[in-house]
Amino acid sequence: MNCPNTGRERLMTCPAAGGKLLVVPMVGSHWLSMQEVVEKLSQRGHEVVVLMPEVSWHMKTSQAYEVLTYPVTQTLEELDGAFSEYVATFLRGLPFPLNVLDMYKKSVHVFNTFFGQCKDLFRSQETLKALNQSGFDAILTDPIFMCGPTLAHYLSLPFVFFMRGFGCNLHFEAPQCPSPLSYVPRLFTFNSDRMTFFQRVENALVSLLELKYCDGFYNEALKLSSEVLQRDVSLMDLVHSASIWLLRFDFVFEYVRPVMPNMVFIGGINCAKKKPLPKLVRGSEQLVCFPCISFL
Repeated sequence: MNCPNTGRERLMTCPAAGGKLLVVPMVGSHWLSMQEVVEKLSQRGHEVVVLMPEVSWHMKTSQAYEVLTYPVTQTLEELDGAFSEYVATFLRGLPFPLNVLDMYKKSVHVFNTFFGQCKDLFRSQETLKALNQSGFDAILTDPIFMCGPTLAHYLSLPFVFFMRGFGCNLHFEAPQCPSPLSYVPRLFTFNSDRMTFFQRVENALVSLLELKYCDGFYNEALKLSSEVLQRDVSLMDLVHSASIWLLRFDFVFEYVRPVMPNMVFIGGINCAKKKPLPKLVRGSEQLVCFPCISFL
């Protein structure tokens, strides 16, 4: 079919040309929600390539998209072990602030373990060469390990975030979204949006520490990014230029706050695979079990 070059007639009669998209996911449960989006993009005519480590959780090949794998040094047992230690910290019941310090320490450990796969990606010259020659239009990535943003800067491509959120309030700081300290509680304060004066002071003090402790958390990622990009980089350098922030939680479950135009709430994606609610029968009573909604 010959399409008109301009005007309303072209919009009505000609299908949009599909783009070529590189997907850099996070392994594990984060991938299960992203997979729904990736398959839909493929069905709508986009050429989708998913970058996968050879060792991963839940990530499998599919006819809906192309898969590009790269070698990694971690074994599945190492990933399982690091994550088990991480989960165990939440079950120890240590008092404050020992619980926070323990969670932070184990979070850094599990991050560094999984981030080893990103290091392996940039060691694979064959994979990097293939990515450079593929002519992608954009990158869709879950940025929690910072591998996707680093790769986007390395390939000089626009990128879209698909995510639940960062620590340190970074997913509001980076897109320059207001997050008033007077009624938006910070992580680890355990305050509500109705704070006393002293709770607001505590909130302000915690906010001063946020980017600092995130720099420590992302220390390995920042080292690799600086090496790959051949310049000193900060967390803000890596994430602030994301074109769109697809936030995988629901606005109505968050504290009231302003948002920026490129921040899109897609909490419903967690319920993409619908199943009938199971029913339990106890004697003459019929009880309906409501499944938990995961916000991870």
